[in-house]
Amino acid sequence: MHQAKVAVDENLTPVRSLLEQVGYQVVPISELHSADCVVVTGGADNVMGMQTTHTKATIIATPGMTAEEVVALVEDRLR
Repeated sequence: MHQAKVAVDENLTPVRSLLEQVGYQVVPISELHSADCVVVTGGADNVMGMQTTHTKATIIATPGMTAEEVVALVEDRLR
């Protein structure tokens, strides 16, 4: 089972569900600072309502991607 923590934008319910099904710990986007990876819709540049947000996590924007494609990208980036 995966141990990685993934912060997911609230609008990405199918992605959140699939990540949980394959064993990732999924947290709200507000917890991005403790996540290994952050998945956002890509529809907004200002994810947290702040000008600057610092995180060491990999950030993945998902416009036009299926949930399966997003999960595959998360798995690839976290290797």
